[in-house]
Amino acid sequence: MHFKGHRDAVTCVDFSPNTKQLASGSMDSCLMVWHMKPKSRAYHFTGHKDAVTCVNFSPSGHLLASGSRDKTIRIWVPNVKGESTVFRAHTATVRSVHFCSDGQSLVTASDDKTVKVWSTHRQKFLFSLSQHINWVRCARFSPDGRLIVSASDDKTVKLWDKTSRECVHSYCEHGSFVTYVDFHPSGTCIAAAGMDNTVKVWDVRTHRLLQHYQLHSAAVNALSFHPAGNYLVTASSDSTLKILDLMEGRLLYTLHGHQGPATTVAFSRTGDYFASGGSDEQVMVWKSNFDATDYGEAIKVQRPPASLVSSSRNLPEVNFPVLPGRGKSQESVQSQPQEPSSVPQTLTSTLEHIVGQLDVLTQTVSILEQRLTLTEDKLKQCLENQQLIMQKTIP
Repeated sequence: MHFKGHRDAVTCVDFSPNTKQLASGSMDSCLMVWHMKPKSRAYHFTGHKDAVTCVNFSPSGHLLASGSRDKTIRIWVPNVKGESTVFRAHTATVRSVHFCSDGQSLVTASDDKTVKVWSTHRQKFLFSLSQHINWVRCARFSPDGRLIVSASDDKTVKLWDKTSRECVHSYCEHGSFVTYVDFHPSGTCIAAAGMDNTVKVWDVRTHRLLQHYQLHSAAVNALSFHPAGNYLVTASSDSTLKILDLMEGRLLYTLHGHQGPATTVAFSRTGDYFASGGSDEQVMVWKSNFDATDYGEAIKVQRPPASLVSSSRNLPEVNFPVLPGRGKSQESVQSQPQEPSSVPQTLTSTLEHIVGQLDVLTQTVSILEQRLTLTEDKLKQCLENQQLIMQKTIP
């Protein structure tokens, strides 16, 4: 399915929670809301004075947030054309907007090097997170709303505690600007895309790098997790989309459709569709055909085609376990049919959990050993000082 109406590069897309609507923003400063019915009309929302850079539906679908190069955030009522509330606090282009899962808060990222959190119902700016030293391209809430993750041109991804407003950890493995970041649906991992053509996945509990993909031949501009957590779709300036199997840690499909850089991509909340946008001014909707009835049942994977040249064609149906696994880092390869694993999935997931807990215990023991060493050194120094004092006091 193709949507045409923008007069410049498409910068952002997002589905409504019920998948009946699709919002897209463009460099032409226009925000459009499309109805997911063939030949249905699109609503044009005008108000931004410059390029619309980001868009996100609220969890209820009753509100739509957008950010712009005009330095403002607007909150729209999707079914009421032209009605919006303007939020102002950023001093440069707003690159990212994202609602918290409870719909009460909004997090934004900007070229002013800050991440800002807002109250959507009180329509009030709450606080800033200001440790990045270059433009902040993306900021997202964790599924439970307790954490915030941000990606920046300073080549770092930062994890923040929303309550304390402190930076919990900085991930510095990217070799260039980090363009996009998001939480895994479980909230235990994050994935980030970069101008270094890579995608990286970290565990937010141990901060370990779990997976590294270098599959694109140009910058990776956006990514999106499938709601089941097994798949990740990426959009790149090499004009392709790629579907990654996070369970196996490998490339599944390469999709060709955009004539020029693919700038944005997003799964629907149900996982039935994903949408992409590009510099060719097109919005494309792809049908994923992932099994929505039982993600936990592992069956044989069918051989996928090398590429899809039209968004109207469906991806092959693939089913595999939903439990997050530790994938292998691999170079770009074509997917091959896999033999069903002889190891029961419940046993595999249990072993992976045990390994993860052992890693945490190992790190804890290491920290305790370091503290014990410091304590011993301080105790030794105190004893030596006491001996010197005793020697000086004895006539």
